[in-house]
Amino acid sequence: MRLLQRFLREERGYSLVELLTVMVILATVLGGLTQLFVTGSNAEIDMNRRFQAQSNTRIALDRLRRDIHCATQAIPPTATPPAASTQLVLSDPCATGGYVSWCTVSKAGPYGSTIYSLYRKVSATCDSNGSARLAESLVTTGGTVFTYTQQSSSSLASVHVDLQLNLKPTQAQSTYKLADDIVLRNSARTCLTASPSTFGSPSPPC
Repeated sequence: MRLLQRFLREERGYSLVELLTVMVILATVLGGLTQLFVTGSNAEIDMNRRFQAQSNTRIALDRLRRDIHCATQAIPPTATPPAASTQLVLSDPCATGGYVSWCTVSKAGPYGSTIYSLYRKVSATCDSNGSARLAESLVTTGGTVFTYTQQSSSSLASVHVDLQLNLKPTQAQSTYKLADDIVLRNSARTCLTASPSTFGSPSPPC
């Protein structure tokens, strides 16, 4: 009993070596947990950004499809904005003023890359001023997302759309692609013998 009482009366604590050992172990465990939480949080943020960007691109393609379906023809743009890489100007009776234009505008992307934004404007010209920006982070080569094909006596006019989206251009495997061939439903089957000047399209066969 005396030994037990003596042991209970002692006020010995942890030594400095023991305290430091516990602190090192605790710091190692907490550091690993913190890294795990940070990695998970960054992955969730990246996923949300990619989902939002892909959703915006799908909405842009849907709106572009409606404009092209309503259009009677594609016409040469009246002006080329300095920063625009490609333009699609539609004679659109569904729009106020009769014209709708789409274009891509380049800007500097991450890691020295070049990315493009897709704009829509109810006008015969298109640029980043006063236009609705519908998609971002496009990496389609040269920003050329439209390929126009004139109508012929056997087919209506059409536009091939190629939208390639990537928030990390250095990682080609992360590219999200949307492509479609959209017909101008209000165009006419016409035999064109002259070489059209619209977007450098070849003259269709008669």
